[in-house]
Amino acid sequence: MSSANSSPSSRSRRARVTTLIFAMVILIPSMLGFVAKFIEFMAVFRGQGEGSFAVTPMVNYLLATTGFFCLFGWALIHGMFREIEGPKQRMLETEEWLDAQETRTPSV
Repeated sequence: MSSANSSPSSRSRRARVTTLIFAMVILIPSMLGFVAKFIEFMAVFRGQGEGSFAVTPMVNYLLATTGFFCLFGWALIHGMFREIEGPKQRMLETEEWLDAQETRTPSV
């Protein structure tokens, strides 16, 4: 079965599954790296006096990450990722329309 013969719903499901797989391939190693660094920072902070320098950057990093996830969740809830091809198509249609208007209007 070729992709030209598949239904839009199966293509949409396939796209979601592919996106989910790519997200997991990127997010899981990133999360593991973050957790490992967080554990190292906490060990340094608890064990040595010189490790207190690590608290401020970690708090800043956690706040920035929390803010990112809040904005990302807000965008998901409001459907900002539902139609990602639409703006591109509208831009191309607008460009064609402007080109057509330009050829009709004589230049001064």
